[in-house]
Amino acid sequence: MDKTIRKYANFDEMKADEYRYWQSRPVHERVAAVSELTQEHYAMKGAVPDVPRLQRTLVHFERAPR
Repeated sequence: MDKTIRKYANFDEMKADEYRYWQSRPVHERVAAVSELTQEHYAMKGAVPDVPRLQRTLVHFERAPR
């Protein structure tokens, strides 16, 4: 784990560095981080993480030839 301390001149610089960091991580690490944060949020709220989710519908549209 990288334990480097960084000082930023402003909030935008910090957010840009954070964005670059997460973009440098592989997709599976980003998804795992989101999952971990979601689980922690459910734990803080005292909710069960196995609640029904919204269903998503995928619709595919074909473009007319030009």
